[in-house]
Amino acid sequence: MAPKSRKQKSSGGQRKSKRTKTKQMLPDSEEREPINMESMGHPEIYPLVLTTQTQEIFKCRIDEDVTDEQPYKLIKKEDIFADFRNRAAVSDFYPVKKVIQAYPGDELLVVYDKDFKYGHNFYLIGTEEGKENYLNAPELPEEQEEYKEYIPEDIYVYKPPISKPWVSLGSEKEIEEESVKESTKQITYMISRKRSEFGAPIKFSDQNASSVKDAYIECTAYPDNHFTLKQLEKDVGMQVIPKVKDISTQTRWTYPKNATTQYYPRELSEEEKETFEQSKPLSDFLNNTSINVEIALQQNEIMNTFIDDWKCLAEEESTFGDKTDTHLKEYQSFTDLHSLTEKMVTSVSWHPTIYGLIAVSVAVRLSFEERVHFSGKLLLQPSLILFWSFSDPIHPQLMLESPDDIFCFKFCPSDPNIIAGGCINGQIVMWDISAHADRIENIKTGGSRSKKVTLKPMFLLEPDSNKEATYIRHCAVSSIESGHKKVITDIHWLSDTFEINRLGAVFENRNGICCQLVTCSADCTVCFWDIRPQKSLTPQPIDKKKEEHIEIPLDVPSTFLHLDLSWKPLTKLRLSKGETSLDHCPTKISLSEDDLLYNTQDKILTQSKAVNAEEMNPYHNLEAGLANQLKPIEDFCTKFFAGTEEGGVIYTDWKMERDPETGRLMTKKPVSLYTVHDGAVHTVQRSPFYKDIILTIGGWNVAIWKEGIMIGPLLQSSCAPKRYTAGHWSLTRPGVFYVGREDGYIDIWDLLEKTHEPALSQSICITMITYIKPWTFSAKQQFIAIGDYYGTLHILEIPWTLSHPSTNEVSSMNHYFEREVKHLEYVEQRKKIREQEKKEMELELEKKKVKTYQKSKEQLEAELKMDYESYLELEKSILINLGFIKVRETMSFLDL
Repeated sequence: MAPKSRKQKSSGGQRKSKRTKTKQMLPDSEEREPINMESMGHPEIYPLVLTTQTQEIFKCRIDEDVTDEQPYKLIKKEDIFADFRNRAAVSDFYPVKKVIQAYPGDELLVVYDKDFKYGHNFYLIGTEEGKENYLNAPELPEEQEEYKEYIPEDIYVYKPPISKPWVSLGSEKEIEEESVKESTKQITYMISRKRSEFGAPIKFSDQNASSVKDAYIECTAYPDNHFTLKQLEKDVGMQVIPKVKDISTQTRWTYPKNATTQYYPRELSEEEKETFEQSKPLSDFLNNTSINVEIALQQNEIMNTFIDDWKCLAEEESTFGDKTDTHLKEYQSFTDLHSLTEKMVTSVSWHPTIYGLIAVSVAVRLSFEERVHFSGKLLLQPSLILFWSFSDPIHPQLMLESPDDIFCFKFCPSDPNIIAGGCINGQIVMWDISAHADRIENIKTGGSRSKKVTLKPMFLLEPDSNKEATYIRHCAVSSIESGHKKVITDIHWLSDTFEINRLGAVFENRNGICCQLVTCSADCTVCFWDIRPQKSLTPQPIDKKKEEHIEIPLDVPSTFLHLDLSWKPLTKLRLSKGETSLDHCPTKISLSEDDLLYNTQDKILTQSKAVNAEEMNPYHNLEAGLANQLKPIEDFCTKFFAGTEEGGVIYTDWKMERDPETGRLMTKKPVSLYTVHDGAVHTVQRSPFYKDIILTIGGWNVAIWKEGIMIGPLLQSSCAPKRYTAGHWSLTRPGVFYVGREDGYIDIWDLLEKTHEPALSQSICITMITYIKPWTFSAKQQFIAIGDYYGTLHILEIPWTLSHPSTNEVSSMNHYFEREVKHLEYVEQRKKIREQEKKEMELELEKKKVKTYQKSKEQLEAELKMDYESYLELEKSILINLGFIKVRETMSFLDL
C-alpha cells in the first residue's frame, strides 16, 4: 500500500508542476531573483518544479530514479547549460540560472522533496558546503536512532507558511474592466433671465392646443442607429453577516432572611354586637344591597360567569387549509388541444347546478383587418363554447356551435339548460341542451355519500361519452338586419320577477320565468329582447300558413324555432352624448336587479327537479303566459350603470320619452357621466352584498361607486404598473375583489387591509388575463377561473383568508362606504365655499380698481396743486445751491 500512496503523491506533484510551469511561462522582460529558503534557516536551498519531461531528460524520475531510500540526484552543470540552449526560458532550471552560473563545482545536487516541505517537488542545493552536509550527514547516537524508530509516522508537524512573490495572472485587467468609469461627456447648461423679470407676477391660463398653431409637438420614439449601448457583465458577490452581541446580566441576590408575623382577628363583645345589629346604617345597607345580590345570584344560576368571552369572539377553527396562506393555488388547467387556430378566452361561466362543470367561449386572436382578410378561412372553422369537466382536462364534454365567435354568454337563471350568447357579428344565439342534461348529470359517486361531504370535485361523465366530443347546434339566431351591427360586448338575463314593454315600463312577469334579455354592443346601442313569440299585427291567411313548412334537423330542438332568423329587439336605446351627434359606445352594463341573480341557485335546483319529475318545461310553452293581464310595478328603479369604450361611467334610464316637437320616442339623457378611467371599461359589476355598490375597472385604475351619489366615485385607485383587463367581486368577502392585468398578474384588493393599493399581486400566466370568474364549491372550498389570451383556462383554489369573512366584515365595509360618502359631501361643500370665496375676492379687487379710477374734480385739483408746490421747492433748492439767487430774493420769489 505504501508504493501506491507515493505514486498518488507524485502524480499530485506532477499536476502541481504543470500549473506552476504555466505561471513561469508568462512573459517577463526582467529575470527575477531566485527564491531561497533563507526565512526557514536554509539559504542554500532553492525550491524547483521539475515536470515529467525534465525528469526524463535528467533521469531523475520520481519512484524510479529518485526514491525514499535515495531521494537525490547529481546533475552535471554542462547538461543544465545544454538544456538552457535548447529550451531557453521554458527550462525548469531557468528560475535558478544565476545560482547555477555562480556554482563553483561541476555537479549540482537536486533533492526530491516528497512532503513538499519547501513548497515544490524538488529543491536545489546551491553551495558546495550544503551539498557535503547533505551527502555526509553526521550519524545520530544510538539512543536517538532508537527513539526515531518509535516516532509514529502520522504525527502532525507544524509547517510555517512560506511567503512567495506575487505572480500576475491578468487579474488586474479584469479589475479595470469591471470598474465603472464615466464614458459620457458632461454637458453644462447656463440659463439666464432678465433681472426685470425676477419676481414678476405670472398668470396661467388654459388654451385649446388644437386651435393654436404649433401649440404641441408629438415626440414619438424611434430607433437611433448612430447610438449603441454596451453593457459590461459584472460578477458581484455579497455576503450577509448578522450582527452578534454578547450580553450578560447578573441578578443581584439579596441576603435571605427568615421572617414571621402573627395576626389575630378583631372581635366584638356581645354588647357591641347587639348595638351594631340594631343600628340604622346596617339595616339601610342590607335593604339597598339585598336586591342586587339576589339579581347576581339569579344570573349565576342562569349563565356561566367564568366563560372566556374572547374565545367566543374568535372565528370557528377548522382543520381545512392554512389561515396564514394568502396565495391562490393552481388546481387544474384546460386547453383545447384539438383546435388548429390560435384562440383566446372571451367569457367563462360555471354551470349553476352541476359542480365541476364550466363553460368557456373562445375566439380567434385576430384584429378587424385580419378577420376581413381571412374571412373565407374563418367560415370553415367552427366557433364553439366548450364545456370542461374536472374529471377530464383534455377532452371537452360538450361543444356548442355558433355562426361566429362568441364574446359573451350567460346561463338562464330559470333553466340552466338554456344558454344565450352574443356574437362578434352582432347576432344573439340561443341553445337548448335539455336533451344532453342526463348525460352531463351522470356522476359516478361510488357510494351513497352526498356532494356536500366531498371536498374535491371529482365529477365523472359516462365513460362512452369521453371518446367523441358532442357538437350541439344552436336553436335560434337573431335577425342580422334588425339587431346589433357590431360585436356584442355584454349580455344579461332579466329577473323572473318583472318584464318590460317597448316603452321601457316595468310590469310583473306573466310567465314566472326569465323571458327577456338585455345586450350592449359597440354600435352605441343597448337592446332589450323577448324570447316569447310576438303577436303579428297583420294576420296571415290560413292557406298560406299551411303551405309554409320548415324542415327541422333531428339534432336541433324546436324550443326557439319561432325566433330563428326573425328575432328582433323589443326596444333599442342609443346612449347619446347630447351636445353632439355622437353617441356613447357601451362595453359593459349593470342593472339594478343583477344582485338578485347571485342567489338563484336554490331556485334553479327546485325548477330542475320539477322538470325531472316529468313536468312540462315552461320554455316549451312560452305562449301560455301571454294571455295574462299586465300589472305595472310601482317605484321600480329603471336606471342602470354602463361603462363606455372611452373610459366613462354612465348612469342613465332605460325608459323612453317622447320628443315634444316630433312626438317620436327617444332615450333620456344620462343622469350622470364621469370619465375616471383612462381606457375602455371592461367590468361594471354590483357587489353581491350591497345593492348600491358598483365596481368599475378599465384602463389602468379601479373605481367603486354608490348608486344615488352623483358627486363622484367613493374610491379611485392610482394608475397600476400594467393595464387592467378583467375583474370580479369576491362571492364571500364584501371587501375583496380580483383584478387581472395584461402581464398575467392578478391583483387581490382587500379594502379592510389596504385601500390605496392591492393587498397581494400574484403571477398566474405569461400573457394577458381576459376573464375572471369565482365560484363557491362548498363552505370550505372555493375556486376561481381565470382565462388568458392564449386560450388556457386556469382553475385556482382560493385560500382560507380570502374566502372566509371576519365576524363584522359586512358592517365594517358598510361603515367604510358611509365615511367615504360623508368625505365626498364635505369635499363638495368645500369646493362650493372656495368658489364663493374666490368670486368675492374677485369682486373686491374690481371694486378697488374702480375706486382708483373714479376720483372727484376737487381731489384731482388738490393733487395737481401739491405736485406744483413740490416742484417749486425743488427749483428753489437747486437755484440756491447754484448761487443764482440769494435768500432775500428767494423770499421775494416765493411771494411772487
